[in-house]
Amino acid sequence: MPPTATPPEADASGAALHFAALEALYASAPVNSLFESRLTITGEGRSRIDFTVDERFHHAADAAHGTIYFKMLDDAAFYAANSLVTDRFLLTTAFNLLFTKPIRSGPVVAEGRWISGRRRVFVAEARLIDAGGEEIGRGTGTFMRSRIALSSLPGYRA
Repeated sequence: MPPTATPPEADASGAALHFAALEALYASAPVNSLFESRLTITGEGRSRIDFTVDERFHHAADAAHGTIYFKMLDDAAFYAANSLVTDRFLLTTAFNLLFTKPIRSGPVVAEGRWISGRRRVFVAEARLIDAGGEEIGRGTGTFMRSRIALSSLPGYRA
């Protein structure tokens, strides 16, 4: 190994600390007190949010309103992308959403996956999976580096 290379175990622990800090950042966001949800960074460029849909999130036709789809898809894609960035907070600049199936209640998983970009702009996608394993929604987002240092955010801590 060249003398300037980072030993694999040091890099892995640094990534684990970054992932834990992102999970803490998610939990600290005031908006997330409205939702019973938990973020897990499952690896570089990957995230998972477990949450439950109930009647509090219904529209007048008794199914989950699109805002819950957008929020969880955006968050899953965002955190998948931000798992690759250790210095700056990313911002969502665009998000496309596809509703594939309504849901009334039950556990849902949002899976996020980074697709491309490593400098200024990142593209990531996410999908929502219901308790039966069926996809209920999908989205793709574009995210860019902000001027906000992750280390300046009180919720970003391992």
